[in-house]
Amino acid sequence: MTSRETIKVKICGIRTPEDALVAAQAGADFIGLSFVPGTRRRVDVGDAKGIVTAVKAAGPQPLQVVGLFADQPLDQVNETIGACGLNAAQLCGQESLDYCRSVDAQVIKVIHVDVNAGQTATDRLAERVGRYTNAGHLVTLDRFMKGVPGGTGQGFDWDVAAQVSQRGLRFLLAGGLTPDNVSLAVAHASPWGVDVSSGVETNGVKDHDKIRRFIENARGGTQ
Repeated sequence: MTSRETIKVKICGIRTPEDALVAAQAGADFIGLSFVPGTRRRVDVGDAKGIVTAVKAAGPQPLQVVGLFADQPLDQVNETIGACGLNAAQLCGQESLDYCRSVDAQVIKVIHVDVNAGQTATDRLAERVGRYTNAGHLVTLDRFMKGVPGGTGQGFDWDVAAQVSQRGLRFLLAGGLTPDNVSLAVAHASPWGVDVSSGVETNGVKDHDKIRRFIENARGGTQ
């Protein structure tokens, strides 16, 4: 659905201005900042403002800053969007279409995929993706893990994602992606974009070389 040269790339779990600038300079389309309570990569509003300021100070660029939330009060989400100057909100919980419509920014809705999904489940998944995309929202497909709202770092069957793509639906593919497998994932599933966090980390810290290689390989670079 999207040419390898134009595939969208989101680097998630950014916690420092330095990591944000590396992602921006390497050509990322989105960076993600987590505001989900209790998560390891969570940033506070002050840290987020510093990251956004650093990105803007670097000059004009298409980079979009995305805030991650999961089943949090809508007024809290919108307050954070306004305070930090976020471009989009990635909703990782059970947020409804009505909830999404009331968010004061572009919405990226995470839809979790059961690792044992069969054809019937895949049909339902495609229908759900269509409901959100037809309402003007972006969608990220990530692996379902009980009790984990997002950022599992674990993959799911790319055949499922490929079937969704074949129905003309666009989505970002997440879950278990790394610089070493993203090229294969893109070729197999034909997503609109890819989303990574732990796959570009070393010992839990963003690895700048991995960020650069991930973006290059997602867009058809040699591995």
